Amino acid sequence: MLNRLEMLRIFCAAVDAGNFKDAAHRLGISPQAVTRAVQVLENLQGELLFHRNTRRTQVTQAGEALVIKARHSLQQIDELFEAGSPVSNNELVGRVRITAPVFLGRRQLMPVLTALARKHPGLELDLTLNDAISNVVDERIDIGVRIGFIPDNRFIVRQLGKVFLHVVGTPELIARVGIPQLPDDLQSLPVTAIQDRNNGRFWAWFFNAEKQWTPARPSFSTDDPESELDAVMAGLGFGQLPSLLIDEHLKQGLLTPVLAEFTPEPWDLYIYRPQRGPVPARIRLVFDTLAQHFSQQNT
Repeated sequence: MLNRLEMLRIFCAAVDAGNFKDAAHRLGISPQAVTRAVQVLENLQGELLFHRNTRRTQVTQAGEALVIKARHSLQQIDELFEAGSPVSNNELVGRVRITAPVFLGRRQLMPVLTALARKHPGLELDLTLNDAISNVVDERIDIGVRIGFIPDNRFIVRQLGKVFLHVVGTPELIARVGIPQLPDDLQSLPVTAIQDRNNGRFWAWFFNAEKQWTPARPSFSTDDPESELDAVMAGLGFGQLPSLLIDEHLKQGLLTPVLAEFTPEPWDLYIYRPQRGPVPARIRLVFDTLAQHFSQQNT
């Protein structure tokens, strides 16, 4: 007969895995054992914790509420036995869910995450790229990297540095069409634009004194920042791009900044995680590694 602590661990594993079969595989037990543990826990709670059919397993609202409490309680119990003990590779096992802006994905995050995965093969890294601040509590995100600010005091936030927005073009483009002297000059010059994936509109360009400008008829538009960079590098137009994406190209002279006197105030770059009590070693490792990487990028 399973004790209640074991049932909670199995329940949390089932929520993380999304189905009983995968949870059983991760725990090294049978799917029937997972089913029995969940059924006993449902009887104890007096609530249905999963909607189950032959095609999918979906956690219920009651299950979502319980898993938050269960994880917190299990972390506290684990902390009692882990306090003062060195972290081993055996403890660096399990899923870590990360969210970040699209433009940070391949060039900034992937080299760090792939190095971590090679060093700690027990980690299960789940990366979601979008340009909205994810509700880490509701979406069960462990770590977020964002630009701007965090208004929610439920998060542990660490500022990593600053991100500048530069209007840039290739030397060939500048030789062909000239250098804009004012932001308004961009209206008659080829430019690129980023589409908001939520509504299809173009993102505004930002300048000092809180001035904004939105491209009306860009020569190239996309919803992918790296594709926009490729278009700018190909000389299709001027673009306003974040420093983390173009610093190396600026150093090599492949891109030239223009309208420098109209550069807006830099935006804060930060990493955050929800306040959930004790932090598992695997999450602390990924959080600290990403924080160190981006801090070095901004020094």
